[in-house]
Amino acid sequence: MPDRALTIVVANKAYSSWSMRGWLAVRIAGVPYEEVVIPLREANTRTEIVKYSPSAKLPALIDGEVTVWESLAIIEYLADKYPHAPLWPKDLAVRAHARAIAAEMHGGFVPLRRTLPMNLRRKIAPPFLDDAVQADVNRIQAIWRDARRRFGSALGVGPFLFGGFSAADAVFAPVATRFDTYGIALEDQASAYVAAILAQPFVAEWIAAAQEEPWMIPEFEPEGRAET
Repeated sequence: MPDRALTIVVANKAYSSWSMRGWLAVRIAGVPYEEVVIPLREANTRTEIVKYSPSAKLPALIDGEVTVWESLAIIEYLADKYPHAPLWPKDLAVRAHARAIAAEMHGGFVPLRRTLPMNLRRKIAPPFLDDAVQADVNRIQAIWRDARRRFGSALGVGPFLFGGFSAADAVFAPVATRFDTYGIALEDQASAYVAAILAQPFVAEWIAAAQEEPWMIPEFEPEGRAET
């Protein structure tokens, strides 16, 4: 008997970086799924979210009687349930590194998150980056550079952090879109990684859906910049 479909519950695709991570993990797992989208900042948003997530936050994954919230927990649940899915590297030491950088991204970089909120609807003029934000940008580039040098390029199986597209890339995909949205100046290797992320089919599917959404949150919609 085939597995029943999982349900992944997400917020607006244009704005929700956390939802993007959980959804990408489901896509990497390659299993049947159903999707529920709950728009943020609506009168009934909280009422709808708590039907699925006890934390009143998204994403949430529903698997029969099992409910998992928080994007990293969703990734780990999927990795446990589908051990042959290419979520984490197979080698123990490499997998530990992938989990460490994913956890760093998940729990850190608050100045960057506040200054460059995710917006997949359009391009936005780059704001002033204070020292804290620039330090975040530099640290993220260093993470990418180190992973590509030690693991991605060495494995030779793809343009991502550990070769093929993995949970680590799913965790960093939203910040890659932020760099693209705001036209943040990056070193060449980081720019190439951002381009690879944006071209990845699952990421491209999410972005296309985001751009078709009818909902808009004004505080995340500053004046757009002309594309060059």
